[in-house]
Amino acid sequence: MKYWAGVDVGGTKTHTIVVDVDGNIAAQTRAPTGKGGDRVVDAVVGGLVDVAAKLRIEVDGFAGVGVGIPGAVDARAGTVSHALNIGVEHLDLRARIRHRLGVCITLENDVKAATLGASKQMNHPTTPLAYLNLGTGLAAGLVLGGRLWRGNSGTAGEIGHIPVDPQGHLCSCGQRGCLETSASGAAVAREWPTKSGSAITSLLSAVEDGDPAASRVLGVVADRVATAVKVLVLTVDVGTVVLGGGLASAGDRLRSAVATSLDRDALDSVFLASLGLSNRVVLVPDPATVGALGAAIVGSEGSGDY
Repeated sequence: MKYWAGVDVGGTKTHTIVVDVDGNIAAQTRAPTGKGGDRVVDAVVGGLVDVAAKLRIEVDGFAGVGVGIPGAVDARAGTVSHALNIGVEHLDLRARIRHRLGVCITLENDVKAATLGASKQMNHPTTPLAYLNLGTGLAAGLVLGGRLWRGNSGTAGEIGHIPVDPQGHLCSCGQRGCLETSASGAAVAREWPTKSGSAITSLLSAVEDGDPAASRVLGVVADRVATAVKVLVLTVDVGTVVLGGGLASAGDRLRSAVATSLDRDALDSVFLASLGLSNRVVLVPDPATVGALGAAIVGSEGSGDY
């Protein structure tokens, strides 16, 4: 039996899964990520050792190992840079995992890896698809012709840094009013601070209670996410835009608000109405596994040894 391992390194948790030849999950584990290169390496190593033990195989028995991680990934070099939310400025992850375990990994940006996972979950092997990750920031991944589209320099899908409001908040990228400053988990937390729990859950609860301020904040977020959907459809004409990330944990309430915003815009535009934008927006089927599943697909598609 062949197995492929996928490791999804997140800001707080590292999720490791193993899939078999039929794409079924054979084992999985979760553990805290920690901050800094040493702790990230420990989290990846620990996850792989744990799932291998569950299957009673050696770690080097996996047919392939993929790792999805935040930041700027150089897949050829096996390095990640500028992953500030996990405390990494530069990390030679492939070399360090090879040194610790004797296995070679294939590295990919976490959102791009999750895009492959979303395509698998949606059973869209050839249909153009975008995965819109609404996490701390906002970014998208694209699957075109059945393959992940990275672009010329690997920045395809970084639509969170498209400015949409010249008077908006300063973005971490140095521009002002970027999409992610008003349509991300960080944006919701800033506009609707809560002492405990999820900001988006608190916001939606307040909307259901009839709070007009909460309705205004949700309206702005939904409109900006709708803008992101329009950007993706109008640039690459994807047939499906899958909502994922922390904000998507709000479920259909968020998807419905985004669809309403798209339908409202379509009332004033025959062109937009002809595109059926609201019908293209869906929620990721299994947000808990989409990242690690995508990482396993990354592992299956490359030996990791360039």
